[in-house]
Amino acid sequence: MKFFSIKTIIFFSAVFLPSLAMSQANTFIIPNTEAPFLNFTPDSRSGAMGEAGVALSPDVNANYWNPSKLAFLQNDNDVSISYSPWLRQLAPDISLSYLSYAHKVDDRNSIGASLRYFNYGSIPLTDINQTDEGTFTPNEFSLNGSFARKFGESFSLGLTVGYYHSNFASASTGNSIQTTPGNAVSAGASFFYTSKIQEFGGNDATLSFGTNISNIGSKISYSTDGPKYFLPANLKIGVANTIIADDYNQFTFTFDINKLLTPTPPIRDINGNIISGKNDDVSVPQGIFGSFTDAPGGFSSNLKEITFSPGIEYMYNQVLALRAGYFYQNANDPDNPYRGPEHYLTLGVGFKYNDYGFDFSYIAASQQSSPLANTLRFTLTANFGGDKNSNKR
Repeated sequence: MKFFSIKTIIFFSAVFLPSLAMSQANTFIIPNTEAPFLNFTPDSRSGAMGEAGVALSPDVNANYWNPSKLAFLQNDNDVSISYSPWLRQLAPDISLSYLSYAHKVDDRNSIGASLRYFNYGSIPLTDINQTDEGTFTPNEFSLNGSFARKFGESFSLGLTVGYYHSNFASASTGNSIQTTPGNAVSAGASFFYTSKIQEFGGNDATLSFGTNISNIGSKISYSTDGPKYFLPANLKIGVANTIIADDYNQFTFTFDINKLLTPTPPIRDINGNIISGKNDDVSVPQGIFGSFTDAPGGFSSNLKEITFSPGIEYMYNQVLALRAGYFYQNANDPDNPYRGPEHYLTLGVGFKYNDYGFDFSYIAASQQSSPLANTLRFTLTANFGGDKNSNKR
């Protein structure tokens, strides 16, 4: 089997199977985006809260969720490493790894960096005669750098630049197409607002709001004259409310919405002619602004692409955390069969001891409701220097 066939079967069928639905016997839809792993939740804390994290209290994994939150970190140096076996019911050696670092420059400015690595495992290669040609280990990675600055005591802005590399097109395809590794650059912007308030009943609380636009970048190609694909530009918006019940107990309620800012592929006939929707072969700016109106069915169908992530965290004595959440994508839309339904419950726990923390999350779902069923995530964090009270998360 050729490498591209394996990639299609293992990855796209597993991750996008609910989405790649046929609308009718003579129509088909082909995704026009690459590097979906750039939007996979890397850390266990947010992974346990329904994949929500844009407005949660700042931690080092803000490099992914909302880089502007880095300006509110209280330690001089924060580091985190996360690991998640991926789609283990289909393949035993696919995984996502994430390394995140943040440094507080001064009271108002912070910088951050992160490395994301997606390993597809070892894939056997054969030629057209089914002769063994060894194995290939495709992988993708992204490297991001961020800068965040606090303006006043309540809000901050963040800027991010990134580089993406993929070598899964480096394998021989057995034909005349000259394949090359894919490379792209990207940028993002983020905002965070937080304020101390008093809830009804007199409890102290923190209300936070955030938004992050990420992965706005160049298109990517895997051959000299082949098609070019969009990076998964993305919009996240979130709100969080942390209530301090007493000296030992606090509750955080959060809610995120998420939408891809990429073209929705139109429905085409067997000859490739568009029969519903709009042409998705457009520039990056056109793809971003048109992502709210280009779906088959128009604006209302595009709104159904939005995902919702409510989550809750209970923290005892800043040491033990219990978390739960729910990820929900809208039900099937007959006007837009590319975006299928996906929904699942998430659960997790966290432990904090001095400057070190461990978090774990689990997706409690069946394979029918999500291909990510039974996914595990593990995260280790460490803080060095600065305000030792920063373990308030």
